[in-house]
Amino acid sequence: MPGTDHAGIATQNVVEKQIAKDGLRRQDLGREKFVERVWQWKEQYGSTIIMQLKKLGSSCDWDRTRFTMDEGYSGSVADVFKRLYDKGLIYRGDYIINWCPRCQTALSDEEAPHHELQGHLYYIKYPLKEDANQFVTVATTRPETMLGDTAVAVNPKDKRYKKLLGKTLILPLVEREIKIIADSMVDMAFGTGAVKVTPAHDPNDYALGKKHKLEFVNVMRPDARMNENAGDYRDMDRFEAREVILEDLKEKKLLVKEDPHNLSAGHCYRCHTIIEPYLSKQWFVKMKPLAKPAIEAVKKGRIKFYPDRWTKVYLNWMENIQDWCISRQIWWGHRLPVYYCKKCEEVTVSLTGPEKCPACGSVDMAQDEDVLDTWFSSWLWPFATFKDEKDLKYFYPTSALVTAQEIIFFWVARMIMAGIEFQKEIPFRDVYIHGTVRDDTGKKMSKSLGNIIDPLEIIKEFGADALRFSIISITAVGQDVFLSKQKFEFGRNFANKIWNASRFIISNLKAENMKADLCASYDAHNMSLADKWILSRFYQALESVEKSLENYRFNEAALGIYEFFWHEFCDWYIELSKAEINEPHTQLILYKVLEKSLRVLHPFMPFITEEIWHSLSPETIMTQPWPHVQKQMINKKIDGQMQAIIDVITAVRNIRAAWNIDPKARINILVKAPKDTAQHLNANSGYIKALVKAQDLKTGDNIVKPPRSAVAIVKDTQVYVPLEALIDLEKEKGRISKKIEETNSTINGIGQRLKNKEFLKKAPKDIVEGEKKRKAELAETLRLLEANLKDIA
Repeated sequence: MPGTDHAGIATQNVVEKQIAKDGLRRQDLGREKFVERVWQWKEQYGSTIIMQLKKLGSSCDWDRTRFTMDEGYSGSVADVFKRLYDKGLIYRGDYIINWCPRCQTALSDEEAPHHELQGHLYYIKYPLKEDANQFVTVATTRPETMLGDTAVAVNPKDKRYKKLLGKTLILPLVEREIKIIADSMVDMAFGTGAVKVTPAHDPNDYALGKKHKLEFVNVMRPDARMNENAGDYRDMDRFEAREVILEDLKEKKLLVKEDPHNLSAGHCYRCHTIIEPYLSKQWFVKMKPLAKPAIEAVKKGRIKFYPDRWTKVYLNWMENIQDWCISRQIWWGHRLPVYYCKKCEEVTVSLTGPEKCPACGSVDMAQDEDVLDTWFSSWLWPFATFKDEKDLKYFYPTSALVTAQEIIFFWVARMIMAGIEFQKEIPFRDVYIHGTVRDDTGKKMSKSLGNIIDPLEIIKEFGADALRFSIISITAVGQDVFLSKQKFEFGRNFANKIWNASRFIISNLKAENMKADLCASYDAHNMSLADKWILSRFYQALESVEKSLENYRFNEAALGIYEFFWHEFCDWYIELSKAEINEPHTQLILYKVLEKSLRVLHPFMPFITEEIWHSLSPETIMTQPWPHVQKQMINKKIDGQMQAIIDVITAVRNIRAAWNIDPKARINILVKAPKDTAQHLNANSGYIKALVKAQDLKTGDNIVKPPRSAVAIVKDTQVYVPLEALIDLEKEKGRISKKIEETNSTINGIGQRLKNKEFLKKAPKDIVEGEKKRKAELAETLRLLEANLKDIA
């Protein structure tokens, strides 16, 4: 169900910057013309993300693409507003909200994340009215808001101020009389224990103001410039006013001191401006009644988070949920379905717009100028996207939501609440929270840092399948992804391997060997050891992939099919099959394993698997069934027998490499092993001879090591390769002896360094550890060289 939201504040900001290049503000265009410009921008750029998703191979029903400002969707948004309003869950009131002076709109708590800042704590003297020589010193981080103070508060248990309770202070610079009040909210350990109370500019002070019936004095305009209540500081920016106020306080000897102080300040999530706690008339949703059933749904396991640690985060937020400020003072978005009578001020919520006031009959009605928070439309996505009941019944609820941790509160929690409230059913069963994409130094990728990797550029250079498989492979459940351009080589190399292996198989397949009746009649009795082994390994890999997918361990699933296809199917079975490539049973197994592997790979790498599939079938791979595990084909005994053969082949290959044996030379091999293993190796000697170019293979439990032979030991099996006819033994003795001498010298040099106290003291820890590791590796090399020299002595 593809689509996009209208991203109210973000999109409006982009278009405002665009028209600013022409010297225009949105107010110059007016609401209607400005919204037209936003729609034009949306038509030009709004489909970018859809195009990127298509390029990435996302399998969506593109004919159903929706947009949150579509007419039908907008109707659902208005309907939900009215239903909540009629239920008493939406209300309007004057409250302290997060205000962005740059965007000039209210923000919810989730849209104003807090960041640590290095600020100051300013200590200011407030004179007593009855004696100007006596003062109460208050501590504040925002001296510009003192112009709106209407009280000073102390804790009733604070003995320092007991005699001053109820006394009157003179507010510096403004000369307004304010009272000293007592409230247990005040922290006696903060500053001086006396705090200024500014009900119109701080959420805690707002609560104190309501409780103690204080005056609410707003000293700022929406753009964070000081207003007429700020007196001489009128028209100054808030931070400019701060500096001037501090200078004036110094001049009047009322600024006691300023101490460095770390503080946490909210920032607009879009433009990153420091928000201003601001008294404003806004619309809110009562969240606690909606949250209760959504909490129960998670506690009872009807909805599960992956990884599970996010369950606690979700529940903690939901159990402490605050009312949601949903009105925004911008023009792009769903306008509130609220109408005001200009004559009697009656408020009417209507889906169509009333012709007259239901209270007084006046036709002089005006719609609210505000629009709804973008998330007020997005939280309806699981069901508002469907245009008819049949589709809704079929697709709702869905199975899983895959999303990012930073929108658990914005979107996930709210979708759960909306689904239960309006559909009486949860919207999804599983929530998979993926990690954050970071660069290879650990920094979060962002446009502002200039460290992003453009997926379209990666697709152009490496291919979409390489991008997909690389990212899936390095993304462990719940862990952040450390990404660099080089990481995509992994996926590209695997795609090349799939392509080359498939081309080899398909070019050798004969149509008569793929007939349905032949496939149906073929059973285990006709299979070779390698045939049985590769099928056993495939179904074990399939079983593992399925288990990983069920638990959202996508990287384990990807690596599972990767290991099977590359290191078992390609490295071993295809190589073994080359000697019998024209045999019907070999062709059939190659075909079966390839086509089943393609079906397993398709969700990871859709483009290359679709392309190869068309060489096997005229149909699309997308509609093919997922392979089912045939447990009767899984055989651990067969696996063990084949592994013994692979171990011997690997050991002989290592001997050839270690002794620089001519690749064309035919060798003799002797294998000493337990009786059962020896018989099994002898019965399947053809595999070993073919892959290591051996002219003779002897096996048994009483084999004696020939003189001057290379030796490899694998578990309970010893492999001997006589060297006399293959290499110049005297020359090889000299080479090994020289190598032993050089290795000993290097080990001694490292040993001296590691005994040097100055080196250990000054060298970085990782350098010291690296030297220790290198010494250990060289010691192992020395052991092998000495063993080789002994073998040919």
